[in-house]
Amino acid sequence: MNTDLKNYLVVTAGYWAFTLTDGAIRMLVVLYFHMLGYSPFEVAMLFLFYEFFGIVTNLVGGWMAARLGLNVTMHLGMAMQVVALLMLTVPDAWLSVAYVMAAQALSGIAKDLNKMSAKASVKTLVSSDADSTLFKWVAILTGSKNALKGVGFFLGALLLEIAGFRVALAILAGGLFIILVITWIMLPNEIGKAKAKPKFTQVFSNIAAINWLSAARFFLFGSRDVWFVVALPVFFYEVLHWDFMKIGGFMALWVIGYGIVQASAPMILKGHHPTGRTALWLALILASIPAAIALAMSSSFSPFNADNLGNVTWIVVIGLLVFGVAFAINSAVHSYLILAYSDNDKVSMNVGFYYMANAGGRLAGTVLSGLVYQSYGLVGCLWISAAFVLMAAILSLGLPAKVELE
Repeated sequence: MNTDLKNYLVVTAGYWAFTLTDGAIRMLVVLYFHMLGYSPFEVAMLFLFYEFFGIVTNLVGGWMAARLGLNVTMHLGMAMQVVALLMLTVPDAWLSVAYVMAAQALSGIAKDLNKMSAKASVKTLVSSDADSTLFKWVAILTGSKNALKGVGFFLGALLLEIAGFRVALAILAGGLFIILVITWIMLPNEIGKAKAKPKFTQVFSNIAAINWLSAARFFLFGSRDVWFVVALPVFFYEVLHWDFMKIGGFMALWVIGYGIVQASAPMILKGHHPTGRTALWLALILASIPAAIALAMSSSFSPFNADNLGNVTWIVVIGLLVFGVAFAINSAVHSYLILAYSDNDKVSMNVGFYYMANAGGRLAGTVLSGLVYQSYGLVGCLWISAAFVLMAAILSLGLPAKVELE
């Protein structure tokens, strides 16, 4: 096994371990705090800082990685996640909204440090002319991460059931700490470290393609979270009358399937490395899906009642599955392009800037998901989703038609 492949596998293993804890802690917090009597809105607010601090972390984290190395920032993220998990093992009397939001903020910082570091590392491990290898490796890393996040949902619910909230968190923290030590020892410290120490002002990209792609990424991920994060679970519960385990199980399976499709994107696109035109056409296809779901729901099956709930269920479920396939391929193409547009010396800062836009889109989508659903229901969220993807397509017009790897 060559050194680059070994390092890639170590990075992937560390990313997998972190992702399992990330999915598990989300499910643990949602279920446990619901049992404590928190309202759905209060539970959603617990994750507000988780998303907000992702914006700051990606901006600063890329600069830190260029100066310190990706090995340092990746493991700093893992260490912070261990602390965030242990913070929640305190007695219930300590678990105020502010305290839990602080723990989730730390977890959000940890997640984005780890994600940025792992994905940027891939660029440094692939030779500059190996475009198909880069697409394949980043698709596998990203897709497997999303699949494992779904597994993490199951893991969190299972540990809560058999071990209880605090023991579950301690198990997750202990397991992640062991992986942290192993991967720290196995990875070279110089991965991703820039030859010259960059200034903080250099975190803002001066490469047009990266700026266009980052703006498109903002709207792409906003389009998913505007109906997936709050509106969809509430719709399943209030309108379709699904129980919590059914909602959690379905959404976990959706995330796992999404990750599998994402990892398979190079095969689906028949091994051709994507360009800006690929991102444009895929976004146009994606935009039609939430619009079609919204039309189907509002034209034939409104108002919702006992006689047509079965039809509504099938429209939403099938529509969500189709959206997941198209969205996964879009996301995989974006994840490849950000690495393809970056040179090795600045990859961490470019990826950090790009994922800052990603986090901003998720935050906007999360807030809009609650606001729009409250006033206009799921159909309103779907129309906002379609508009967001259409905006991502328009911004993709600025991407170069050919990718020249640095």
